[in-house]
Amino acid sequence: MVTVTRVQQLVRSGAAAALNFQRTPTDIASAVSYIISRGKKVQDQVAEQATPTFANTIEPLAKFDNDTGADTSIVAFLQNVSTDKAVRDASSNAERHLQAFHIESMMREDVYRSVRSVFNNPAEMKKLDPEDRLLVEKMELQYRRNGLALSAEQREELGKIRKRLSELGITFSRNINEGDGELLLTREELDGLSEDFFDGRMTKLEDGVEKYVVTTKYPDIVPVVQHAKHESTRRRLLMAEETRCPENIALLEEAIKLRLQAAQLLGYSTHAEFVLKENMAKTPKTVLDFEHGLHNRLTGLADMEIAEIEGLKRADKRAAREPFNGLFTWDYRYYANMIKERKHNVSDNEVKQFLPMKEVTRGVLDIYQGMLGLRFVKVDNPPVWHPDVEMYEVWEESTGDEFVGHFYLDLYPRDGKYNHACVSPIRSGFAKDDGTREYPAAAMLANFPKPTSTAPALLKHDDVLTLLHEFGHVFHHLCTKTKWSYFQLESVQIDFVEAPSQMLENWGWEPSVLRRFAKHYRTGEPIPNELVERLVAAKNEGAGLFNLRQAFLGLFDMAIHNASDGDKIDVRTLYRTMRKEITRFSGDDDNTDACGAATFGHMMGGYDAGYYGYRWAKVFSADMYASRFLRDGVDSQQTGLDYRREILQPGGSRDASIGLEKFLGRKPNNDAFLRSIGLDQ
Repeated sequence: MVTVTRVQQLVRSGAAAALNFQRTPTDIASAVSYIISRGKKVQDQVAEQATPTFANTIEPLAKFDNDTGADTSIVAFLQNVSTDKAVRDASSNAERHLQAFHIESMMREDVYRSVRSVFNNPAEMKKLDPEDRLLVEKMELQYRRNGLALSAEQREELGKIRKRLSELGITFSRNINEGDGELLLTREELDGLSEDFFDGRMTKLEDGVEKYVVTTKYPDIVPVVQHAKHESTRRRLLMAEETRCPENIALLEEAIKLRLQAAQLLGYSTHAEFVLKENMAKTPKTVLDFEHGLHNRLTGLADMEIAEIEGLKRADKRAAREPFNGLFTWDYRYYANMIKERKHNVSDNEVKQFLPMKEVTRGVLDIYQGMLGLRFVKVDNPPVWHPDVEMYEVWEESTGDEFVGHFYLDLYPRDGKYNHACVSPIRSGFAKDDGTREYPAAAMLANFPKPTSTAPALLKHDDVLTLLHEFGHVFHHLCTKTKWSYFQLESVQIDFVEAPSQMLENWGWEPSVLRRFAKHYRTGEPIPNELVERLVAAKNEGAGLFNLRQAFLGLFDMAIHNASDGDKIDVRTLYRTMRKEITRFSGDDDNTDACGAATFGHMMGGYDAGYYGYRWAKVFSADMYASRFLRDGVDSQQTGLDYRREILQPGGSRDASIGLEKFLGRKPNNDAFLRSIGLDQ
């Protein structure tokens, strides 16, 4: 890759207008006012049509989404990345107003009449191409799912529910982003952590003793629960994580009740039934059969893993002359990591010496360039929201001068920033009236370990898998090529959208791929073959318990969203009880305030009644990888281009099962998935 100046970039990109992330609270408020004002004007014009057609009804609504999508995304996005609290507050407020406007828009009966008139006009529908026809069908369905078939009184009630749910979701997320926990711990209490954990770490005096500041952010909590020898240290930090944002429990419980009320107003028995109707799974029974079936298949494997962990903890307790007190959530990662190190002689600390962020990022981008037939160009002095952020252009490799889009990388933690890993679509691609295209842009947010005074940012192997996964979302968004922005990444079925990203994680286990970019950060020496072999041999270590945890989260999601009486849901009790029963690890029974559901962001971030999709999509990702890429070769660009054409390019413009069958040449099955998690057929 080469870098270019901002001026060169603008000249070469031409139609790819620069996005403006430097917004003041006043700018944000003005943008919201403009978007809402323009939206109302478009809707009023649509509602007044005497003879609704695609051209005077559907097209103006879709073009409004096209034209205002980027501004809508940016003003809501800034709450997750800005260092200025005033901007974050303004962004949260903007999202509230925009979501409230969207809810009101979806409940306009006069607009719906025009849309439905087009939908019910066979002659008009027959003239349309497949994507335009699907756009009409999806719009009409969206209005109905927002209550336009209800009475005026019921619509008003549903509108109030939807607005309140929007407010709850925004507040829940903001609490997580800004409610980090913190402990002060001595060096002795942190025994087991590597030296680089302490390099540059902030300290504070407590009772005259200098202690290290340890937070609940990923780069702190993960190494502590994996390596801290003192059980009390692991317990305290995990409890700090599970007791932060206690106000979120009440928000989630209110959301559960409101979602059920909304679903029942629309004629569904449960919220899950309402959500799943449009997913690949279709029904709660299908999801529950899938989750319970996986749970049952994993039990034997998990039994063996539990026995190993219990044996290690009992030995530790005997050595310390302490009684065995059971297995707890803070034991899982610590002993699972110990087993991996002892059985396979591989440690995170050893591996990460060969995984400096710069080299890994270059290597991962090379993988995607080769597979998808793309070329990436890093932009110097980019117009971004923080100095740490990098910006890249994406070009077609075959033509050299065909621009594809932009992506942004914001990879390190900071105060007030979104504290997990995700991809935010910033601008969607679509066809313009003049025959050109608007180009998509996406931002990856992550929280990888920062550079220290003695070493660059070094990644654990799990971090590499996360990077591969999130880049999968980035390029799904950038490679989607549809006529309307309506069918971009966010319209892909929730139980398929993770499959492309999960599939790319497999490249992180390919020895030939790892050797290309894994180089010692000091010497530049490639990662030794025998270390790669040990790492790959440990791939499925702990797969039973890991997948049981995923099954627990999916079943908890269904338990709260497939209930027909929301008043009976006690989130704290249900979460703790189900976790113990399914994962076989207890929480802190003495701390009744602790509950991981308070930071289970998926439940208020669009994955309600959808968390099962991670395992469901894993079936497809494993099948695609084993059946095409392993067969044809992981470097096969032709297979990569087939994948780009059939899986990525359609976005949400067709059912995901169509692309899957075209790419595989048959219907998908779960054989490769079961093998991938260590289960025999």
